[in-house]
Amino acid sequence: MKATITLALLVLATTCYWEVVQTCSSIEQRYKFTNSDIYVRLRRGAKLQYELMKGTSSLQTVTLDNFVTSSDLELTSTGSYKLSDGTSSIEFTLVQSGVVSGTGSDITHIKVARNDVAAGSQPRDCFTLDQSEIHWFSGPEQKAHYWPVERQQHSNYSYLPKELDNFGVGERYWLNSNGVFIFVESNTPLFIDQNTGDYKNKLCLSATAALPYDSRVTSSKFVYHIGLGKNAKAAHKYAVKTFLGQPTGYPDERIVQYPIWSTWALYSRDIDDAVVREFAQNIVDNGFENSQLEIDDDWEICYGALTFRESKFPNITKLVEDVKEMGFRVTLWIHPFINKDCVDIYQEALELGYLVLDHAGDPSTQWWNSETAAATAIDFTKPEAQEWFTKRLVRLQKEHGIDSFKFDAGETSWLPPDPVLQASESDIISPLQAVGDYVRTVASFGAMVEVRSGQGTQDLPIFVRIVDKDSEWGWNNGLVTLITSLLQMNLNGYPFVLPDMIGGNGYDDSPPNKELFLRWLQANVFMPALQFSFVPWTFDDEAIEITKNFTALHAEYAPYIIKQFKRAVETGEPVNAPLWWVAPEDKVAQGIYDEFLLGDDIIAAPVIIEGATKRDIYLPEGQWTDGNNADTVYTGPIWIMDYSAPLNTLPYFIRVGFEMD
Repeated sequence: MKATITLALLVLATTCYWEVVQTCSSIEQRYKFTNSDIYVRLRRGAKLQYELMKGTSSLQTVTLDNFVTSSDLELTSTGSYKLSDGTSSIEFTLVQSGVVSGTGSDITHIKVARNDVAAGSQPRDCFTLDQSEIHWFSGPEQKAHYWPVERQQHSNYSYLPKELDNFGVGERYWLNSNGVFIFVESNTPLFIDQNTGDYKNKLCLSATAALPYDSRVTSSKFVYHIGLGKNAKAAHKYAVKTFLGQPTGYPDERIVQYPIWSTWALYSRDIDDAVVREFAQNIVDNGFENSQLEIDDDWEICYGALTFRESKFPNITKLVEDVKEMGFRVTLWIHPFINKDCVDIYQEALELGYLVLDHAGDPSTQWWNSETAAATAIDFTKPEAQEWFTKRLVRLQKEHGIDSFKFDAGETSWLPPDPVLQASESDIISPLQAVGDYVRTVASFGAMVEVRSGQGTQDLPIFVRIVDKDSEWGWNNGLVTLITSLLQMNLNGYPFVLPDMIGGNGYDDSPPNKELFLRWLQANVFMPALQFSFVPWTFDDEAIEITKNFTALHAEYAPYIIKQFKRAVETGEPVNAPLWWVAPEDKVAQGIYDEFLLGDDIIAAPVIIEGATKRDIYLPEGQWTDGNNADTVYTGPIWIMDYSAPLNTLPYFIRVGFEMD
């Protein structure tokens, strides 16, 4: 390096032990960012590593899995450092070093960028998960949704919202209990490896121009950020301010207070005028409140027509009017597809250029209500298609009195393989932009809207629904994953979570039994909203009574939920956070997956094990009143062993000094 370059260079001859019988020499070089105490240290061994340091303290070490060079870091004119292998380069930029307002912490933030990833190459950078010492959070929504997420397994996994694994929401963001976060920019064709093959106990990020991304580009970008705060809470607050963003408003308050009632899980596609009327009447006759009644799948003359089938709904306008007179609002299930047998609307959309095509000009795709190649997807990356779709929905509202919509799908895997999408003015890569453009289009219908996918859409004041759960207990997309998906979505920056159907969806002719239904309801109580389809009167009077008690408990705390919505708008903080949010240094709290917070003042600890009538509960620091016995106050941190919780009991705890609103 030239003498004029400002750096601190430390060369240390050490011995590194890669195997029991194999050793190698290692050289370490340390480079200082100007006007800071932040360094990048190169570690040369079997694989090149870089280590971020603050003074003599290590912040994070990353292994460059397939980047080989003998070059040194070079200081650029902008104050960053660049490392080259002769054909490509990595640039390290210090973005932030110092106390950041709103985080209560000193924050170090480094940007790591490759702007010239050649076609056919796949650089890969690996982070050690260190599962025995550190917990990791966030990442993608998953079907088997372990929490913390260091147990997840992925192999060359394209990081896009998709049908596989119920990946509806997943910002490119990971956070660990040491206060380190990773954020990958949306212009990166990202793949991840985790706990598979050669990457045991590692999370590896890689980038390559391969399907399902655009495989025709000659080069692509690989850009990510590493941030570090004093703890996970401080680091996350900075990530929200810098990357994730926060809501600009919040959803409908009536949905928070009273349940949604959906035809989907109970009736599936077997719906018509008589079924909807009977459903509404049963809800009223059994004494339940409502926010709305949602008419779900199979109301159209064909999928994509957005016209009611008269054989099922001979006078939909009159039906909607009658249901509204019973005290309901009425919403409608909507999807972004047009099946080819819906000939007239399919031909219109095709001729207008409003369908996603592949590079051969073929619009064919498939979704759960079509055969192979028998469907098409609307291209929401085109403003003209957005407007066309929106006007057709507005017509439904004006003609039939529909109040709002439930918007399904939106993930990238429903597009044709290798899609051609309109270029974005931003750096978001195809097909990722299709997700955000769809969600932003439908969000225009207001505060009652729900979606199930998201991509950089945390600012929208709408509900984001957890992808369909199965009527199971365990990690196989069952009840326990309702909690872990809730936590993941909140730490992805989506606080307005709609937990989908109470009791799960009853797929494979497996509806929930009474116990699962009631335990699921209890787990839902301190989440933002309740959504019923399966109903308690199919069980017995006890089920009805318990269900009324817990819907009333949810309604009682609705003002506090709305208070947390307002806080999310103001600060970007989660509505339902992991337990460690109120005790970021608490090692026990960091590993808890079956309890969660509402705000900072309520801990829910539902029973999620079949047949259980008691459970162990951990309370972090603070004084906590037993929600089932106001005379009992616990001082945390403390384990409560064998807390009694028969079928009519939800364990929950309220911080001493709690204020509802």
